[in-house]
Amino acid sequence: MLKNTIEIVLEGEKMSLIRRIFKTHSERELKRIMPLVDQIDNMDASYGSMSDKALKEMTAILKNRLNNGETLDDILPEAFATVREVGYRVLGLKAFRTQIIGGIIFHQGRIGEMKTGEGKTLAATLPAYLNALSGKGVHVVTVNDYLAARDAEEMGKIFNFLGLTVGVLINGITNEERHAAYQADITYGTNNEFGFDYLRDNMVIYKKDMVQRELNYAIIDEVDSILIDEARTPLIISGSSSKSTHLYQQANMLSKRLRKGEVIGEVSKLSAILNEEVEETGDFVLDEKEKNVTLTAEGVKKVEAYFQIENLSDPENMEILHHINLALRANYTMFKDKNYVIKEGEIVIVDEFTGRLMPGRRYSNGLHQAIEAKEDVDVRRESKTLATITFQNYFNRYKKRAGMTGTALTEEEEFREIYGMDVIVIPTNRPIVRLDHADEVYRSHEEKIRAIVGDVKASYEKGQPVLVGTVTIDSSEELSRELKKAGIRHNVLNAKFHEREAEIVANAGQFGAVTIATNMAGRGTDIKLGQGVIEAGGLKIIGTERHESRRIDNQLRGRSGRQGDPGESKFYLSLDDDLMRLFGSDRFKSTISRLGLPEGEPIAAGILSNAIENAQKKVEGNNFGIRKHLLDYDQVMNEQREIIYEERSKVLDGQNMREVIMNMIADNIKRIVNGFSNGMDHPDEWDLPGMMEQMHNIIPIHHVQMTDDEKDGMNREKFIEFITNKAYELYKTKEDEFEDVEILREAERVVLLRSIDQKWMDHIDSMDQMRQGIGLRAYGQRDPLVEYKFVGFEMFDDMIESIQESTVRAMYSIRAKVKIEREQVAKITGTNKGESSKPAPIKRAEKKVGRNEPCPCGSGKKYKQCHGR
Repeated sequence: MLKNTIEIVLEGEKMSLIRRIFKTHSERELKRIMPLVDQIDNMDASYGSMSDKALKEMTAILKNRLNNGETLDDILPEAFATVREVGYRVLGLKAFRTQIIGGIIFHQGRIGEMKTGEGKTLAATLPAYLNALSGKGVHVVTVNDYLAARDAEEMGKIFNFLGLTVGVLINGITNEERHAAYQADITYGTNNEFGFDYLRDNMVIYKKDMVQRELNYAIIDEVDSILIDEARTPLIISGSSSKSTHLYQQANMLSKRLRKGEVIGEVSKLSAILNEEVEETGDFVLDEKEKNVTLTAEGVKKVEAYFQIENLSDPENMEILHHINLALRANYTMFKDKNYVIKEGEIVIVDEFTGRLMPGRRYSNGLHQAIEAKEDVDVRRESKTLATITFQNYFNRYKKRAGMTGTALTEEEEFREIYGMDVIVIPTNRPIVRLDHADEVYRSHEEKIRAIVGDVKASYEKGQPVLVGTVTIDSSEELSRELKKAGIRHNVLNAKFHEREAEIVANAGQFGAVTIATNMAGRGTDIKLGQGVIEAGGLKIIGTERHESRRIDNQLRGRSGRQGDPGESKFYLSLDDDLMRLFGSDRFKSTISRLGLPEGEPIAAGILSNAIENAQKKVEGNNFGIRKHLLDYDQVMNEQREIIYEERSKVLDGQNMREVIMNMIADNIKRIVNGFSNGMDHPDEWDLPGMMEQMHNIIPIHHVQMTDDEKDGMNREKFIEFITNKAYELYKTKEDEFEDVEILREAERVVLLRSIDQKWMDHIDSMDQMRQGIGLRAYGQRDPLVEYKFVGFEMFDDMIESIQESTVRAMYSIRAKVKIEREQVAKITGTNKGESSKPAPIKRAEKKVGRNEPCPCGSGKKYKQCHGR
């Protein structure tokens, strides 16, 4: 034991020495930009002496410099100094040096880790103003409507003073309001609103209905929440589907009869490659770490018997397999009051990272319906996917993007690999004096709860406010019961009681307050310290277990000790916690038992600290792998999506599509002739009747008359050329039927657009179904991703051929007297992210106090020098 401790200490000393010599990446990068920070800071006095009129004129001056060939980097010092001074004049807030550092990092298209309470929102105004001067638009992305509206109103005062326009996107606004918001110099909105607008823009049938312009520069607040936590769930716009829901109930009934088993022995990649048999028991195997459920050979037999089918792996049985897998996942990996709650007869998702309820959101690919069947509530009909994109692919479309958050460094590898962005840790304005205690680890869950209650009671008795962070709703309610028994008054904030969220969070820092909350990530509300709290030790944070992500633990800690305030934090763990149980080792318990500690005595955290961190790293790596896997699959669709959207844009731009139609005619003819010529070059060896019948189904060529000269030396290439010319002549005849040929040109655009949209939507569904079953290819020792790419490419080719075929057939059938109008091929019925309500306007109960008026507290000071500071 002593030897191990000495080795750990020496290793720590070695790493410390290495860091001192070489510095961290963030320290090296900060050193590079400090001269620029000094330059901006030194301009403070001169800009402070400028008149309002002179400051306002800076916008025109800086734009003129850009027009004369200077770059954004050239005008950065003056732009930042301008915004800094205007922020002080209109809001009473002057950016600290650390906020200037943040602004430079954001302008450079990087991620800045700024601790909670360090003023990220104000820091973002610096690069937002600078980049808006180019006239190409800046998007500031927030996590909810409330923050978007709040920041647009508050920070908008700076931009409006400087003559720039500000727009805000919130759910429920009209298309005209959206268009206006995007035309503004700076647009605030949520990640969902920006992403769904992109998808909807690529579904419109007239260009005037598009709302977005070029995706230029995005500043993403809570970047880890948006680009990592939400990255697994793509944005989906859906329409109604005619599929029956009966199969969900059948699959659910069967899944409850199946017996859970286990894998005997270690499953390795080598054993899979060598096709070695792995012994499994039961009807299905549950992998808690991966949250996967897999049927065993015995389970497959039971499913086949239940549905009276011969082979579950046959393509026609993919839907049954999909529903059984969903039912097993719903019953064995999704839990009530943890992953979801039942509210008014509906399944409502609980956000894994914030603990909030997400009404209107639904799990995709049928999982939501499987949970509805499990809980015996109405199973809503599946919807048809009309358009979809992941956040990774949407935000990668911006020319430049930046991110800001209090916690990002633990995910730097993912940000670099997926988004090409590094993470820079920005120092705090004031030193952090919060005391972070070592973890206390207990053998059992019961011992841990007793220790937590004891710690809360000790702080409660001296008036120190306590915020207790829990991972699940169940654990928050269990702790609440124990605190009631101990006579400790407290508030509970979880998905069941989220209506009082703002009030509960605002009061969490008051003297004597005790608050239990499920994950505090992304709450976006400051916890203000009440009177006497600093003397009592500041806000105390207690974590009831480690989250599987270190980042979420850091977010909880960061609620205390903001802007130099005192505070403390401590995490309580037990060997029964999920993280320890799944990723720790059984040897922990045997090691602990050998130490012979008395019951209720905490285990020295040093013994387990490395194991705990390694467990978290393992989970983070696992989750990164899942997100990377999702992106690898979605990249196939992304490349296809870009091709389709580019073709749509040509139609919307009003381009002349005649040449496109001519090429489609030629492609159809070549495909048909090659298909019926059996690889032979001479017409006598072809299936001519079949060829002409197929041709006639698309192009109305009834009889082919050839002259002797044309017949002479006829081969496949000459025949294709001959038929193509006949088809062109036929199309020219069609054009002659129209008095105004522009009517036919518009008809070409209408038909092509309709065909693209219909086939693309069908293709999305087909690709999704194919992906659900592609995993079975692994049984044949084939890589599912490679198979998905290969089959997906073939399916895309088939779709293109289908678009060409339906377009050409429609154009030859068109009538000059019939008016052709554009129409959407499917009606949008909703999205998988739900509908957030428009925030109600905040009304003041009393008249607003002016900055130079006496403070209402009676101190005799001006409001701006007292409570208005």
